Amino acid sequence: MKNVLRMVTAALSAVCFASTLASAQTWPQKPIKMIIPFPAGGGTDLIGRLMAKHLSERLGQQVYVENRGGANGGIGLQALAQSEPDGYTIAAASDTPLVVNPSLYEKLPYQPLRDFQAVAGMVKFPGMVAVHPSVPVKTIAELIALAKAKPGSLAYSSGGIGNFGHLAAELFNLAADVKMLHVPYRGVGPATQAIIAGDVQLTFSNIVTTMPHVTSGKLVALAVNEPKRIPAFPNLPAVAETVPGFEMAPWVGIIVPAKTPKPIVERLSREVRAVMNDPAVVKILSEQQIAINALDTGELAELIKKDLEKWAVVIKKAGIKVQ
Repeated sequence: MKNVLRMVTAALSAVCFASTLASAQTWPQKPIKMIIPFPAGGGTDLIGRLMAKHLSERLGQQVYVENRGGANGGIGLQALAQSEPDGYTIAAASDTPLVVNPSLYEKLPYQPLRDFQAVAGMVKFPGMVAVHPSVPVKTIAELIALAKAKPGSLAYSSGGIGNFGHLAAELFNLAADVKMLHVPYRGVGPATQAIIAGDVQLTFSNIVTTMPHVTSGKLVALAVNEPKRIPAFPNLPAVAETVPGFEMAPWVGIIVPAKTPKPIVERLSREVRAVMNDPAVVKILSEQQIAINALDTGELAELIKKDLEKWAVVIKKAGIKVQ
């Protein structure tokens, strides 16, 4: 009897596998929903919509965007986790809901390593450190010296608790052994206006947002947050030249629900990376100081694991809590 049951089970498994494989090989046969876990208009939304347009052309099916903002990106990823793993619901997700939220929120309705499958990396948003012109520093070394001379007197703005600007500054605090005051705002826009007005002394923000104000003389750029100097601004040093190992650049990638068939994941990964290596796309993004980060499935999965560990340490040491 046991042998019969084993044979039946094996036969059913083979049928299910064959059905799944056949479905994966003919994918896609209908429109694909791309969840973007933030409101329209932000950096992740920009990249997601660009990718949706090009994927629609490459896959021969419409890839349409659904913005599901809230809870630092958590609402959108919860929706993805609850979706069928059939390749017809994907997400363009930034690093925050994937690798920061698990350490910020005590109760999270998803677990990144359990509920999602990495597909491909797309971009990074290089950042920079900028100060108000009234701050008497021109270099990172001088900033550190001032922060150590007056602990807690330098205030930095960010787009909110857990925002990339907040995490970059706290990472800097730990790496440089200084203490600066965090002043959170409701978004990067208000945080930028705060430093322009002189309400705070510095900010760790993305180059796209900050550089126009540096060019106009409203802010002073000290360094970029990339590991090395970037070609667009060769005279602007990297923070890592003074604080070895410092690096902070938010990223965006494509993920799908766990258990999505491997052939679908592999096909989608190839197509995403092909889009990111398209010269026309590279030109559009490079003109906006957005760096291509076309990682394959394994590379993105490794990045997620590494950043989960990295930000868990920073958030714990800095005592960051969602209020």
